[in-house]
Amino acid sequence: MNVDLDCTGLLCPLPVIKLAKTLPTVAIGDTVTVLADDPAAATDIPAWCRMRSQELVTAAENQYVVRRTS
Repeated sequence: MNVDLDCTGLLCPLPVIKLAKTLPTVAIGDTVTVLADDPAAATDIPAWCRMRSQELVTAAENQYVVRRTS
């Protein structure tokens, strides 16, 4: 199952905060697609995934797909 999280128009750190709150609501192995147009999201979301040991599946054109691994 994939959950879409629309964070367009939100500035740092809100996209990461919303991702952190949403990811535990999906099953392990499922994904969250984050739409974020804040330029900081390009750095923040991959860094958050590394720090939390979650898989960043894709990151392109203001869209980030994160797979829950634990």
